[in-house]
Amino acid sequence: MLDSFWCVVLPAVAVGAVFSLFLERLLQPSPKPFWRRPAAALAIHVGLWLYFSTGLLLVVQRPFFAVGALLAGFLFIVLVSNAKADSLHEPFIFQDFEYFRDALRHPRLYLPFLGAGRAVLAVLALAAAIVAGLSMEESLLDGLSNEHFLAGSGVLALTGLLLIGFGTWRRIPVCFDAASDLRNLGLLPALWRYGEEEHRPCRPPMPFAAAVSPALEVPARPTLVVVQSESFFDPRRLFSGIRDDLLSEYDALRARAICHGPLAVAAWGANTVRTEFAFLSGLSADSLGVHRFNPYRRLGRQGVATLASFLKQLGYRTICVHPYVASFYSRHRVLPRLGFDEFIDLRAFAGAARSGPYVSDLAVADRVCSLLQEAGGQPLFVFVITMENHGPLHLESVAPGDEDRFYSVAPPAGCDELTIYLRHLANADRMLGRLRVAIEALPDPACLCWFGDHVPIMPAVYRTLARPDGQTDYLLWRTGGEPGAGERREVSIERLAGLLLREMGFREPTG
Repeated sequence: MLDSFWCVVLPAVAVGAVFSLFLERLLQPSPKPFWRRPAAALAIHVGLWLYFSTGLLLVVQRPFFAVGALLAGFLFIVLVSNAKADSLHEPFIFQDFEYFRDALRHPRLYLPFLGAGRAVLAVLALAAAIVAGLSMEESLLDGLSNEHFLAGSGVLALTGLLLIGFGTWRRIPVCFDAASDLRNLGLLPALWRYGEEEHRPCRPPMPFAAAVSPALEVPARPTLVVVQSESFFDPRRLFSGIRDDLLSEYDALRARAICHGPLAVAAWGANTVRTEFAFLSGLSADSLGVHRFNPYRRLGRQGVATLASFLKQLGYRTICVHPYVASFYSRHRVLPRLGFDEFIDLRAFAGAARSGPYVSDLAVADRVCSLLQEAGGQPLFVFVITMENHGPLHLESVAPGDEDRFYSVAPPAGCDELTIYLRHLANADRMLGRLRVAIEALPDPACLCWFGDHVPIMPAVYRTLARPDGQTDYLLWRTGGEPGAGERREVSIERLAGLLLREMGFREPTG
């Protein structure tokens, strides 16, 4: 009886495994041919294919149906990976599986980037597998006993597990360049290895772990306001036809700043928490291993010494302001572990003005100004994560008069996303001006640090004009002393908080 099981199941599973390797060739970047990959990588691919095929087979009892449905799911991951690579210049990785859940909770942030064509193709592939499987294939249980069916399925699953075990035992090296690892290993082994790496201990040296001593204190603890402005960078270097006065407040403050310049950030187009965590922790991507891709999934929840925890030891009240859902990226769980006393999220902005679909930057500025006025005698550190300029920009429309407001020369066709971006960027500039006025009114010294988390997602614009290098912009400005000379310094995001401390008179911790 088992012979009939193998005669039907093995061809289906083998054909599916071969087709999966062909589907991989659709990926961008395309993996190497399977015969040029490490043997352990191929073992993991085949092992996972056998294991998941068996799981579906146990449910539907139809081998070609199970394999077809699995191929449809595999195609969906390929399409998602290509959409991500197009927008973010990075393929799909293991840590991205979490975003499928987020896509259901916050569909506007994710689904538009997949594209209607890709979504329809994936749905049609799954529908075809279901229709063909149910109408053209009989259940194996029509000709097999339950015992033989389960015995054959068990052997198939065990073979898959043994192949996975062999690939895991060999521990294929990864470099944590997602595109390179995909090219070298293929999709399933790359996903598997990144999942493995996430469970390995990670204990990077933490710059802010030093205990506070009197030598670290300063006589007057200044108010510190840090704004991580969504998608902020100076687009005038992208297109010379943008009006010079687009960022008038930023330009004026930059001329008086301690320093300013290009900022090497940890993300492109999205994944704000990479830049956010790098700033707060002072940790570089190289020190984080696989946690560089989403440091809040595991590492952040363990508790990490940060700028916030360091200032908290000095008596600061530490507040994070983010006008979005508190559970997004699990910030409501992570931020207390990073040293924040309070997290002001979307619930605090009920009825606040919006610009596009999100709470406006000016409404956030008003809330920060209120915090500054209510601080009393306790020193205050406010870390602001804005939301207004978050995409997808292509879901908004260019308003009448926008081109006249933002351009001295009409933009090329296909640049509507840039025009929409400039509208929100002008509001970010107004937010900066409003904060400057509020900070100048404080009786004690204060500092404002402003930076962008990543460049915006505008693939069509970049194809028309030019692709930016991925750097954003920052400035450090203070009151209560001589104005800065606007010195230009190129900085990486993990060093920006240390620079802030040094310029405000703290001795930077070296723990």
